[in-house]
Amino acid sequence: MLTRIAEALERLSPPPPPPPDLGAADGFIWQAHSGHLQPVDDIDSIPIDLLRGIDDQKERLLTNTRIFALGHRANNVLLWGARGTGKSSLIKAVFGAVNAKRAKKKRLALIEIQREDIATLPNLLQCLGATTRRCILFCDDLSFSAADRHYKSLKSVLDGGIKGRPNHILFYATSNLRHLTPHEDDRLNSPLAPVDQTDEQISLSDRFGLWIGFHTLDQEAYLEIVTGYAEAYGLTIQPEKIRSECLEWARTRGAVSGRVAWQYIQFLAGRLKKPLLVPPAS
Repeated sequence: MLTRIAEALERLSPPPPPPPDLGAADGFIWQAHSGHLQPVDDIDSIPIDLLRGIDDQKERLLTNTRIFALGHRANNVLLWGARGTGKSSLIKAVFGAVNAKRAKKKRLALIEIQREDIATLPNLLQCLGATTRRCILFCDDLSFSAADRHYKSLKSVLDGGIKGRPNHILFYATSNLRHLTPHEDDRLNSPLAPVDQTDEQISLSDRFGLWIGFHTLDQEAYLEIVTGYAEAYGLTIQPEKIRSECLEWARTRGAVSGRVAWQYIQFLAGRLKKPLLVPPAS
C-alpha cells in the first residue's frame, strides 16, 4: 500500500528541471517560474568604443570583468546614478568586449534576472552550483520599496552565508538609487529608528565591492555621443544640421543623455533608410 501511494505521488509531482546547458549560448534569461535558463542567441549590445563620456566608468568595469574572466576573485558591482546614462549598456558592452578576446570554451556567461525575481536568487545559485563556467548575474534597474523585504535574499547571496559566495559567479546591478532601498521620506513608515533605518539602507549597497557612479551629461558630451554614433553608422548629414536636430530632440525630451542620443540616432537612421549595422569593436 505504501509503495503504491509513493508511486502515485511521484506521478503527480512535476519532474525536476534538467540541469542548465550553459554551453548553449553566452546569454541567458532566468525563468523563475519554471526554474530554467532561457538561452539568448544574440545579446542586444553595442560596441564598447561607441560608449562616450564614461571613460572612467568603462575602464573600472572592464578591469573588474577581465580579472574575473581570468579566473581570479573580483567584486560584485553596483552601477548607480542618473537615468539614461549608459549603465546597462556598459555592462553588456563590457561583457561583449571581454568575450570577444576569449576562446569559446573560456567565455563568460551573462544571466539576466528580473528585479521581481530577486527572491529566487538562491534557486538560481543552486541551479548554477554544478557548473564551472564563470557567470555574471545581471539585474537592471534594481531597487526596493519600503515594504519589500526581498532585498534580504540579495544580501545573503552577496555575502554568501556560511558557505561563501561561489568563485565562478558575480552579480552586476544597475540602479538610479545609490543605496537601492527606501528614500528618507519612507522612514516615517519604518519601525526602525532613523539611525537604524540608515544602517539598513547602506548595509545592502555595502555588499557590492565596487560602486560606479554615473552623472547627468552636459551638452558637449551629448553632442560627442551623437556624433560618434552618426560616424560609426554612416549617417552622413551636415554637421550643423545634426547638431541642431539632436539638440531640438533633447529639448523635446527634457534631458540630454546617452539614451536620448541613441533614440535620436534610431530616428535619423530610419529617416535616411539606413540599417544600424556596426562591425564589432576590435
